[in-house]
Amino acid sequence: MAQRRAPTFAGSRVRLFRQQARLTQTELASRLGISISYLSQIETDARPLTPAISATLASTFPQAWRGPEGDAHVRLLAALTEAAADPLLPEPLPSLEALTRAVDQQPALVRRFVALHEAWRRAEDRLQRLDDAYDTGNPVGGRLPWDEVRDWFHDAGNYIDAIDTRAEAIGDALTDPAERLRKDHGVEVRTAESETPAALRSFDPQRGLLTLDPALTTESRMFQMTHQLARMELATPIAQVAESAGLRSPEAGRLLSTGLANYAAGAILMPYEAFRSEALSARHDIDRLRRRFGVSFEQACHRLSTLQRPSARGVPFFFCRVDMAGNITKRHSATRLQFARFGGACPLWIVHEAVAIPDRVLVQLAEMPEGTRYVAIAKGLVKESGSYSRSPRRFAITLGCEANHAADFVYADSLDLTRIGQAAPIGVSCRICPRNTCEQRAFPPADRPLRVDPDRRDVVPYRFD
Repeated sequence: MAQRRAPTFAGSRVRLFRQQARLTQTELASRLGISISYLSQIETDARPLTPAISATLASTFPQAWRGPEGDAHVRLLAALTEAAADPLLPEPLPSLEALTRAVDQQPALVRRFVALHEAWRRAEDRLQRLDDAYDTGNPVGGRLPWDEVRDWFHDAGNYIDAIDTRAEAIGDALTDPAERLRKDHGVEVRTAESETPAALRSFDPQRGLLTLDPALTTESRMFQMTHQLARMELATPIAQVAESAGLRSPEAGRLLSTGLANYAAGAILMPYEAFRSEALSARHDIDRLRRRFGVSFEQACHRLSTLQRPSARGVPFFFCRVDMAGNITKRHSATRLQFARFGGACPLWIVHEAVAIPDRVLVQLAEMPEGTRYVAIAKGLVKESGSYSRSPRRFAITLGCEANHAADFVYADSLDLTRIGQAAPIGVSCRICPRNTCEQRAFPPADRPLRVDPDRRDVVPYRFD
Protein backbone atom coordinates (compact mmCIF):
# COMPACT_ATOMS: atom_id res chain seq x y z
CA MET A 1 0.00 0.00 0.00
CA ALA A 2 1.38 3.43 -0.95
CA GLN A 3 2.55 5.53 1.98
CA ARG A 4 0.51 8.69 2.51
CA ARG A 5 2.60 11.87 2.10
CA ALA A 6 2.39 14.77 4.50
CA PRO A 7 0.62 17.88 3.13
CA THR A 8 2.92 20.35 1.37
CA PHE A 9 2.56 24.02 2.32
CA ALA A 10 4.35 26.29 -0.15
CA GLY A 11 2.49 29.59 0.06
CA SER A 12 5.52 31.87 -0.02
CA ARG A 13 6.97 29.92 -2.96
CA VAL A 14 3.76 30.18 -4.99
CA ARG A 15 3.35 33.87 -4.16
CA LEU A 16 6.97 34.66 -5.13
CA PHE A 17 6.58 32.71 -8.37
CA ARG A 18 3.41 34.64 -9.24
CA GLN A 19 5.08 37.98 -8.54
CA GLN A 20 8.16 37.07 -10.63
CA ALA A 21 5.85 36.02 -13.48
CA ARG A 22 4.03 39.36 -13.12
CA LEU A 23 0.65 37.70 -12.79
CA THR A 24 -2.27 38.85 -10.64
CA GLN A 25 -4.08 36.33 -8.47
CA THR A 26 -6.97 36.48 -10.94
CA GLU A 27 -4.67 35.66 -13.88
CA LEU A 28 -2.85 32.80 -12.16
CA ALA A 29 -6.07 31.30 -10.77
CA SER A 30 -7.53 31.35 -14.28
CA ARG A 31 -4.46 29.58 -15.70
CA LEU A 32 -4.72 26.90 -13.00
CA GLY A 33 -8.48 26.46 -13.25
CA ILE A 34 -9.13 27.26 -9.60
CA SER A 35 -10.91 30.07 -7.77
CA ILE A 36 -9.17 33.22 -6.60
CA SER A 37 -10.04 32.43 -2.99
CA TYR A 38 -8.51 28.95 -3.31
CA LEU A 39 -5.29 30.46 -4.67
CA SER A 40 -5.27 33.05 -1.88
CA GLN A 41 -5.57 30.30 0.71
CA ILE A 42 -2.64 28.42 -0.86
CA GLU A 43 -0.48 31.57 -0.82
CA THR A 44 -1.24 32.20 2.87
CA ASP A 45 -0.67 28.52 3.78
CA ALA A 46 -4.31 28.16 4.83
CA ARG A 47 -4.47 25.23 2.41
CA PRO A 48 -1.71 22.87 1.23
CA LEU A 49 -0.34 22.79 -2.29
CA THR A 50 -1.80 19.57 -3.65
CA PRO A 51 0.11 17.40 -6.14
CA ALA A 52 -2.60 18.15 -8.72
CA ILE A 53 -2.15 21.94 -8.43
CA SER A 54 1.63 21.64 -8.43
CA ALA A 55 1.49 19.42 -11.52
CA THR A 56 -0.75 21.97 -13.26
CA LEU A 57 1.78 24.68 -12.38
CA ALA A 58 4.57 22.53 -13.79
CA SER A 59 2.74 21.77 -17.05
CA THR A 60 1.55 25.38 -17.51
CA PHE A 61 4.94 26.91 -16.66
CA PRO A 62 7.34 24.06 -17.51
CA GLN A 63 10.55 26.07 -17.19
CA ALA A 64 9.65 28.54 -14.46
CA TRP A 65 7.90 26.30 -11.88
CA ARG A 66 9.85 23.48 -10.33
CA GLY A 67 7.68 22.66 -7.31
CA PRO A 68 8.81 22.46 -3.70
CA GLU A 69 12.49 21.66 -3.23
CA GLY A 70 13.18 17.96 -3.67
CA ASP A 71 9.60 17.01 -4.68
CA ALA A 72 10.45 14.32 -7.22
CA HIS A 73 6.82 13.18 -7.15
CA VAL A 74 5.64 16.48 -8.62
CA ARG A 75 8.29 16.43 -11.34
CA LEU A 76 7.36 12.87 -12.31
CA LEU A 77 3.67 13.74 -12.35
CA ALA A 78 4.35 16.73 -14.61
CA ALA A 79 6.41 14.57 -17.00
CA LEU A 80 3.68 11.93 -17.11
CA THR A 81 1.01 14.56 -17.77
CA GLU A 82 2.99 15.98 -20.69
CA ALA A 83 3.68 12.55 -22.21
CA ALA A 84 0.10 11.35 -21.77
CA ALA A 85 -1.23 14.53 -23.40
CA ASP A 86 0.68 13.87 -26.64
CA PRO A 87 -1.84 14.03 -29.53
CA LEU A 88 -0.25 10.86 -30.92
CA LEU A 89 -2.28 8.96 -28.31
CA PRO A 90 -5.91 8.81 -29.55
CA GLU A 91 -7.52 8.07 -26.18
CA PRO A 92 -8.71 10.98 -24.01
CA LEU A 93 -6.22 12.25 -21.44
CA PRO A 94 -6.78 10.49 -18.06
CA SER A 95 -7.91 12.66 -15.20
CA LEU A 96 -5.29 14.28 -13.00
CA GLU A 97 -6.47 12.09 -10.14
CA ALA A 98 -5.82 8.97 -12.23
CA LEU A 99 -2.36 10.20 -13.25
CA THR A 100 -1.57 11.00 -9.60
CA ARG A 101 -2.58 7.49 -8.54
CA ALA A 102 -0.33 6.03 -11.24
CA VAL A 103 2.65 7.99 -9.92
CA ASP A 104 1.80 7.01 -6.33
CA GLN A 105 1.28 3.31 -6.99
CA GLN A 106 3.52 2.51 -9.99
CA PRO A 107 6.36 5.08 -10.08
CA ALA A 108 8.79 2.71 -11.82
CA LEU A 109 6.27 1.97 -14.58
CA VAL A 110 5.55 5.69 -14.98
CA ARG A 111 9.26 6.46 -15.34
CA ARG A 112 9.54 3.82 -18.07
CA PHE A 113 6.52 5.27 -19.89
CA VAL A 114 8.03 8.77 -19.76
CA ALA A 115 11.39 7.42 -20.96
CA LEU A 116 9.71 5.60 -23.87
CA HIS A 117 7.93 8.80 -24.87
CA GLU A 118 11.21 10.72 -24.83
CA ALA A 119 12.87 7.96 -26.91
CA TRP A 120 10.06 8.16 -29.46
CA ARG A 121 10.55 11.92 -29.76
CA ARG A 122 14.27 11.42 -30.35
CA ALA A 123 13.49 8.80 -33.00
CA GLU A 124 11.20 11.27 -34.76
CA ASP A 125 14.03 13.80 -34.80
CA ARG A 126 16.42 11.22 -36.27
CA LEU A 127 13.88 10.38 -38.98
CA GLN A 128 13.69 14.07 -39.88
CA ARG A 129 17.48 14.20 -40.14
CA LEU A 130 17.33 11.28 -42.58
CA ASP A 131 14.81 13.28 -44.59
CA ASP A 132 17.25 16.18 -44.60
CA ALA A 133 19.94 13.88 -45.97
CA TYR A 134 17.63 12.96 -48.87
CA ASP A 135 17.12 16.62 -49.72
CA THR A 136 20.79 17.62 -49.61
CA GLY A 137 22.42 14.49 -50.97
CA ASN A 138 24.80 14.63 -47.99
CA PRO A 139 25.38 11.59 -45.79
CA VAL A 140 23.95 11.86 -42.30
CA GLY A 141 26.45 13.83 -40.22
CA GLY A 142 28.05 15.42 -43.30
CA ARG A 143 26.58 18.83 -42.56
CA LEU A 144 27.89 22.00 -44.12
CA PRO A 145 28.99 24.86 -41.81
CA TRP A 146 25.76 26.82 -42.36
CA ASP A 147 23.63 23.78 -41.48
CA GLU A 148 25.80 23.00 -38.46
CA VAL A 149 25.29 26.51 -37.05
CA ARG A 150 21.52 26.39 -37.59
CA ASP A 151 21.38 23.06 -35.78
CA TRP A 152 23.44 24.50 -32.91
CA PHE A 153 20.92 27.30 -32.39
CA HIS A 154 18.11 24.74 -32.53
CA ASP A 155 19.78 22.49 -29.94
CA ALA A 156 20.42 25.53 -27.72
CA GLY A 157 16.69 26.25 -27.69
CA ASN A 158 17.39 29.55 -29.47
CA TYR A 159 18.00 31.24 -26.11
CA ILE A 160 21.56 32.13 -25.05
CA ASP A 161 21.44 33.36 -21.47
CA ALA A 162 25.09 34.47 -21.23
CA ILE A 163 24.49 36.89 -24.09
CA ASP A 164 20.83 37.76 -23.59
CA THR A 165 21.19 38.99 -20.00
CA ARG A 166 24.15 41.25 -20.85
CA ALA A 167 22.38 42.53 -23.95
CA GLU A 168 19.33 43.36 -21.86
CA ALA A 169 21.41 45.59 -19.58
CA ILE A 170 22.82 47.42 -22.61
CA GLY A 171 19.42 47.78 -24.25
CA ASP A 172 17.73 49.16 -21.14
CA ALA A 173 20.22 52.07 -21.09
CA LEU A 174 20.69 52.58 -24.84
CA THR A 175 19.16 55.59 -26.61
CA ASP A 176 21.24 56.01 -29.78
CA PRO A 177 23.61 53.25 -31.01
CA ALA A 178 25.39 55.63 -33.42
CA GLU A 179 26.18 58.03 -30.60
CA ARG A 180 27.36 55.22 -28.32
CA LEU A 181 29.59 53.85 -31.06
CA ARG A 182 31.14 57.29 -31.53
CA LYS A 183 31.58 58.21 -27.85
CA ASP A 184 32.56 54.86 -26.36
CA HIS A 185 34.36 53.19 -29.25
CA GLY A 186 35.51 55.95 -31.59
CA VAL A 187 33.48 54.56 -34.48
CA GLU A 188 31.84 56.88 -36.99
CA VAL A 189 28.79 55.75 -38.93
CA ARG A 190 28.32 56.90 -42.48
CA THR A 191 26.15 56.07 -45.47
CA ALA A 192 27.87 54.74 -48.59
CA GLU A 193 28.08 57.27 -51.39
CA SER A 194 27.54 54.69 -54.13
CA GLU A 195 24.02 53.53 -54.90
CA THR A 196 25.37 50.01 -55.46
CA PRO A 197 27.56 49.30 -52.42
CA ALA A 198 29.27 45.95 -52.01
CA ALA A 199 27.74 45.21 -48.59
CA LEU A 200 24.82 46.07 -46.34
CA ARG A 201 27.37 46.79 -43.61
CA SER A 202 31.13 47.25 -43.85
CA PHE A 203 33.43 47.99 -40.90
CA ASP A 204 37.00 49.31 -41.18
CA PRO A 205 38.63 48.80 -37.74
CA GLN A 206 41.77 50.76 -38.66
CA ARG A 207 39.81 53.87 -39.58
CA GLY A 208 37.03 53.28 -37.06
CA LEU A 209 34.44 53.60 -39.83
CA LEU A 210 31.14 51.75 -40.20
CA THR A 211 29.63 52.13 -43.69
CA LEU A 212 25.99 51.27 -44.34
CA ASP A 213 24.02 50.64 -47.52
CA PRO A 214 21.93 53.72 -48.38
CA ALA A 215 18.98 51.48 -49.32
CA LEU A 216 18.59 50.17 -45.74
CA THR A 217 15.32 50.94 -44.03
CA THR A 218 15.39 52.80 -40.72
CA GLU A 219 14.86 49.54 -38.81
CA SER A 220 17.59 47.69 -40.74
CA ARG A 221 19.99 50.58 -40.30
CA MET A 222 19.39 50.54 -36.56
CA PHE A 223 19.93 46.78 -36.46
CA GLN A 224 23.24 46.95 -38.34
CA MET A 225 24.58 49.64 -36.00
CA THR A 226 23.49 47.63 -32.99
CA HIS A 227 25.15 44.52 -34.45
CA GLN A 228 28.44 46.41 -34.55
CA LEU A 229 27.91 47.63 -31.00
CA ALA A 230 27.24 44.07 -29.84
CA ARG A 231 30.43 42.81 -31.48
CA MET A 232 32.40 45.36 -29.48
CA GLU A 233 30.69 45.34 -26.11
CA LEU A 234 29.83 41.64 -25.97
CA ALA A 235 32.97 40.31 -27.65
CA THR A 236 33.98 38.21 -24.62
CA PRO A 237 30.71 36.30 -24.05
CA ILE A 238 30.25 35.82 -27.81
CA ALA A 239 33.77 34.35 -28.07
CA GLN A 240 33.21 32.13 -25.02
CA VAL A 241 29.95 30.72 -26.36
CA ALA A 242 31.40 30.17 -29.84
CA GLU A 243 34.51 28.43 -28.47
CA SER A 244 32.46 26.13 -26.24
CA ALA A 245 30.12 25.13 -29.09
CA GLY A 246 32.55 22.50 -30.40
CA LEU A 247 31.83 23.12 -34.07
CA ARG A 248 33.93 21.17 -36.52
CA SER A 249 35.31 23.84 -38.84
CA PRO A 250 36.68 27.40 -38.56
CA GLU A 251 34.03 28.55 -41.04
CA ALA A 252 31.24 27.24 -38.81
CA GLY A 253 32.83 29.00 -35.82
CA ARG A 254 32.91 32.33 -37.65
CA LEU A 255 29.34 31.88 -38.83
CA LEU A 256 28.26 31.14 -35.26
CA SER A 257 30.01 34.28 -33.98
CA THR A 258 28.14 36.34 -36.57
CA GLY A 259 24.86 34.67 -35.63
CA LEU A 260 25.49 35.34 -31.95
CA ALA A 261 26.17 39.02 -32.71
CA ASN A 262 22.88 39.17 -34.61
CA TYR A 263 21.17 37.49 -31.66
CA ALA A 264 22.72 40.05 -29.32
CA ALA A 265 21.61 42.94 -31.54
CA GLY A 266 18.02 41.76 -31.37
CA ALA A 267 18.28 41.35 -27.60
CA ILE A 268 19.64 44.90 -27.24
CA LEU A 269 16.93 46.46 -29.39
CA MET A 270 14.24 44.37 -27.67
CA PRO A 271 15.40 43.88 -24.05
CA TYR A 272 14.05 40.62 -22.69
CA GLU A 273 11.76 41.59 -19.84
CA ALA A 274 10.49 44.83 -21.40
CA PHE A 275 9.75 43.04 -24.69
CA ARG A 276 8.19 40.00 -23.02
CA SER A 277 5.92 42.15 -20.84
CA GLU A 278 4.79 44.27 -23.78
CA ALA A 279 4.22 41.14 -25.89
CA LEU A 280 1.96 39.60 -23.25
CA SER A 281 0.11 42.88 -22.77
CA ALA A 282 -0.41 43.31 -26.53
CA ARG A 283 -1.30 39.61 -26.96
CA HIS A 284 1.62 39.38 -29.38
CA ASP A 285 0.29 41.95 -31.83
CA ILE A 286 3.38 42.29 -34.05
CA ASP A 287 2.55 45.75 -35.40
CA ARG A 288 2.19 47.12 -31.89
CA LEU A 289 5.48 45.55 -30.86
CA ARG A 290 7.47 46.81 -33.83
CA ARG A 291 6.22 50.36 -33.34
CA ARG A 292 6.96 50.24 -29.62
CA PHE A 293 10.56 49.05 -30.10
CA GLY A 294 11.35 50.59 -33.49
CA VAL A 295 12.04 47.27 -35.21
CA SER A 296 10.82 45.53 -38.34
CA PHE A 297 8.03 42.97 -38.54
CA GLU A 298 10.56 40.19 -39.12
CA GLN A 299 12.80 41.30 -36.24
CA ALA A 300 9.87 41.32 -33.80
CA CYS A 301 8.74 37.85 -34.91
CA HIS A 302 12.25 36.47 -34.62
CA ARG A 303 12.66 37.88 -31.11
CA LEU A 304 9.39 36.30 -29.97
CA SER A 305 10.81 32.86 -30.82
CA THR A 306 13.74 33.46 -28.40
CA LEU A 307 11.78 34.31 -25.23
CA GLN A 308 12.68 31.12 -23.38
CA ARG A 309 14.52 32.40 -20.30
CA PRO A 310 14.02 29.67 -17.66
CA SER A 311 12.89 32.10 -14.97
CA ALA A 312 10.46 33.99 -17.24
CA ARG A 313 9.42 32.07 -20.32
CA GLY A 314 7.30 33.68 -22.97
CA VAL A 315 4.74 31.87 -25.10
CA PRO A 316 6.61 29.15 -27.07
CA PHE A 317 6.62 30.21 -30.74
CA PHE A 318 8.06 28.83 -33.94
CA PHE A 319 9.40 31.19 -36.59
CA CYS A 320 10.72 30.65 -40.09
CA ARG A 321 11.50 32.56 -43.27
CA VAL A 322 10.82 31.14 -46.74
CA ASP A 323 12.10 32.47 -50.05
CA MET A 324 10.32 32.57 -53.43
CA ALA A 325 11.51 29.04 -54.27
CA GLY A 326 10.14 27.60 -51.03
CA ASN A 327 13.53 27.22 -49.37
CA ILE A 328 13.58 27.74 -45.59
CA THR A 329 16.34 30.28 -45.05
CA LYS A 330 15.80 30.86 -41.33
CA ARG A 331 14.06 28.70 -38.75
CA HIS A 332 13.67 28.68 -34.99
CA SER A 333 11.20 26.79 -32.83
CA ALA A 334 10.44 26.76 -29.13
CA THR A 335 7.52 24.40 -29.84
CA ARG A 336 7.37 20.72 -30.75
CA LEU A 337 7.08 21.70 -34.41
CA GLN A 338 10.40 21.35 -36.23
CA PHE A 339 10.84 22.49 -39.81
CA ALA A 340 12.57 20.58 -42.57
CA ARG A 341 16.12 21.88 -42.43
CA PHE A 342 16.85 22.04 -46.14
CA GLY A 343 13.65 22.88 -47.98
CA GLY A 344 10.91 20.55 -49.11
CA ALA A 345 8.44 22.15 -46.69
CA CYS A 346 4.78 21.19 -46.74
CA PRO A 347 3.01 23.16 -49.53
CA LEU A 348 -0.15 23.44 -47.41
CA TRP A 349 1.52 25.83 -44.98
CA ILE A 350 0.14 29.29 -45.45
CA VAL A 351 3.63 30.78 -45.62
CA HIS A 352 3.91 29.69 -49.27
CA GLU A 353 0.77 31.62 -50.17
CA ALA A 354 2.04 34.67 -48.31
CA VAL A 355 5.16 34.92 -50.51
CA ALA A 356 2.93 35.95 -53.40
CA ILE A 357 0.83 38.38 -51.34
CA PRO A 358 3.18 40.90 -49.70
CA ASP A 359 2.22 43.15 -46.79
CA ARG A 360 -0.86 41.22 -45.76
CA VAL A 361 -1.13 39.05 -42.65
CA LEU A 362 -2.64 35.62 -43.34
CA VAL A 363 -3.86 33.40 -40.49
CA GLN A 364 -4.06 29.61 -40.39
CA LEU A 365 -5.13 26.89 -37.99
CA ALA A 366 -2.99 23.87 -38.86
CA GLU A 367 -2.80 20.29 -37.61
CA MET A 368 0.17 17.95 -37.75
CA PRO A 369 -0.29 14.23 -38.54
CA GLU A 370 -0.08 13.25 -34.85
CA GLY A 371 -2.82 15.76 -33.96
CA THR A 372 -0.95 18.77 -32.55
CA ARG A 373 -2.69 21.97 -33.66
CA TYR A 374 -1.01 25.32 -34.27
CA VAL A 375 -2.23 28.85 -34.84
CA ALA A 376 0.09 30.58 -37.29
CA ILE A 377 0.39 33.84 -39.17
CA ALA A 378 2.34 34.48 -42.35
CA LYS A 379 3.27 37.70 -44.10
CA GLY A 380 5.02 38.32 -47.40
CA LEU A 381 7.74 40.97 -47.24
CA VAL A 382 9.72 42.89 -49.85
CA LYS A 383 13.11 44.44 -49.06
CA GLU A 384 13.64 47.22 -51.56
CA SER A 385 17.05 47.45 -53.21
CA GLY A 386 17.08 51.21 -53.75
CA SER A 387 17.82 50.84 -57.44
CA TYR A 388 16.09 49.53 -60.56
CA SER A 389 19.24 47.60 -61.43
CA ARG A 390 19.12 45.63 -58.18
CA SER A 391 16.27 43.18 -57.69
CA PRO A 392 14.39 43.50 -54.39
CA ARG A 393 14.46 40.58 -51.97
CA ARG A 394 11.10 38.84 -51.64
CA PHE A 395 10.27 36.31 -48.96
CA ALA A 396 7.67 35.44 -46.37
CA ILE A 397 7.86 34.79 -42.65
CA THR A 398 5.61 32.72 -40.41
CA LEU A 399 5.11 32.79 -36.66
CA GLY A 400 2.93 30.40 -34.68
CA CYS A 401 2.19 28.68 -31.39
CA GLU A 402 0.29 25.63 -30.23
CA ALA A 403 -3.46 26.16 -30.20
CA ASN A 404 -3.66 25.93 -26.41
CA HIS A 405 -1.94 29.35 -26.32
CA ALA A 406 -4.54 30.90 -28.64
CA ALA A 407 -5.91 33.16 -25.89
CA ASP A 408 -2.52 34.92 -25.81
CA PHE A 409 -2.29 35.31 -29.60
CA VAL A 410 -4.48 38.10 -30.96
CA TYR A 411 -4.51 36.64 -34.48
CA ALA A 412 -6.39 33.55 -33.25
CA ASP A 413 -9.47 35.67 -32.56
CA SER A 414 -10.56 35.25 -36.19
CA LEU A 415 -10.49 31.44 -36.03
CA ASP A 416 -13.06 28.92 -34.81
CA LEU A 417 -10.82 26.53 -32.92
CA THR A 418 -13.66 24.15 -32.06
CA ARG A 419 -15.08 23.45 -35.52
CA ILE A 420 -14.23 20.02 -36.89
CA GLY A 421 -12.35 20.17 -40.17
CA GLN A 422 -11.24 23.78 -39.65
CA ALA A 423 -7.53 22.93 -39.35
CA ALA A 424 -5.35 22.56 -42.44
CA PRO A 425 -3.71 19.08 -42.47
CA ILE A 426 -0.02 19.98 -42.73
CA GLY A 427 3.21 18.05 -42.17
CA VAL A 428 6.94 18.65 -41.91
CA SER A 429 7.97 17.08 -45.21
CA CYS A 430 6.39 14.72 -47.74
CA ARG A 431 9.05 12.06 -47.14
CA ILE A 432 8.09 11.66 -43.48
CA CYS A 433 4.37 12.51 -43.73
CA PRO A 434 1.99 9.53 -43.31
CA ARG A 435 -1.09 11.20 -44.86
CA ASN A 436 -2.32 9.09 -47.78
CA THR A 437 -5.03 11.43 -49.04
CA CYS A 438 -3.01 14.64 -49.53
CA GLU A 439 -3.53 16.14 -52.98
CA GLN A 440 -0.34 18.23 -52.66
CA ARG A 441 2.05 15.31 -52.06
CA ALA A 442 5.34 15.74 -53.93
CA PHE A 443 7.21 12.58 -52.82
CA PRO A 444 6.20 9.22 -51.38
CA PRO A 445 6.99 8.61 -47.71
CA ALA A 446 10.42 7.09 -47.17
CA ASP A 447 9.26 4.56 -44.56
CA ARG A 448 6.20 3.05 -46.31
CA PRO A 449 6.06 0.34 -49.02
CA LEU A 450 4.34 1.55 -52.19
CA ARG A 451 1.50 -0.12 -54.04
CA VAL A 452 1.32 0.67 -57.75
CA ASP A 453 -1.77 -0.31 -59.74
CA PRO A 454 -1.43 0.32 -63.53
CA ASP A 455 -5.23 0.22 -63.83
CA ARG A 456 -5.84 2.96 -61.27
CA ARG A 457 -4.62 6.55 -61.19
CA ASP A 458 -5.07 8.85 -58.21
CA VAL A 459 -3.50 12.28 -57.68
CA VAL A 460 -0.16 10.49 -57.42
CA PRO A 461 0.64 7.22 -59.30
CA TYR A 462 1.03 5.12 -56.14
CA ARG A 463 -0.67 4.23 -52.90
CA PHE A 464 0.69 3.22 -49.51
CA ASP A 465 -0.56 2.00 -46.15
